[in-house]
Formats: sequence, C-alpha cells, structure tokens
Amino acid sequence: MYTEKVLDHFQNPRNVGEIEDASGIGTVGNAKCGDIMQMSIKIGEGEVIEDVKFKTFGCGAAVATSSMATELIKGKTIDEAMRLTNSAVVEALEGLPPQKIHCSVLAEEAIKAAIEDYRKKKTK
Repeated sequence: MYTEKVLDHFQNPRNVGEIEDASGIGTVGNAKCGDIMQMSIKIGEGEVIEDVKFKTFGCGAAVATSSMATELIKGKTIDEAMRLTNSAVVEALEGLPPQKIHCSVLAEEAIKAAIEDYRKKKTK
C-alpha cells in the first residue's frame, strides 16, 4: 500500500518541530479527514529558505508528505518553493494511494501559506 519512501518519511520524519523566530508560518487543515499541518520557515539572504520545520496532526501519509515537502524546499528560494506542487511531493515519495493524495495537497498549501505569511510580514 505505501512505498518504502513513504514509510521511511513516516517512521523517520525530517525537519519536525517549530522555528522559534520563524519568518513565516502557515497552518492548513482538512476538516473532512482531520489532518492539520503547520509549516514554519526561516528566510535568509536572497530569499532562500534556510530552515523549514513542520508539525502535523494526522495520518502516516500526512506526516510523510510534510517531511518530504520540507526536504524539497530547504535551500530553495521562496519563488522556487512556491512552484512546488503536490504532484512533485507524491513523485518524490514514489507514489501515494489515491485516497491519500489530499495529504500532498495540504503539504503544498502549508508551504504556500508560510511563504504568504512571510510576504505579509515583510511588507508591513
């Protein structure tokens, strides 16, 4: 049912936690399934994502997609991170069951929400 990569990211999630002095924080949720994701990002010079952490309340696929998404955007510019799609997360995990695709959508939305939060704070 789950690929080895999904199981690895679920059992050994990367970048778990919260960044205390985060540049941006995004929280998204899906009331239908109960998954909630929070991404916090630290933006450095050149608008590069120096650090990213997540906290997820949800199923194994939600944890795995959050973990993989953080790996995919760390070290990228915010413009590059904004182009991350849920399909890229699924591809990096070597697939997800159809009923778990919504978890990858939440991961994409959480990243974009954190970047939007950063942009709002920056313009104040």
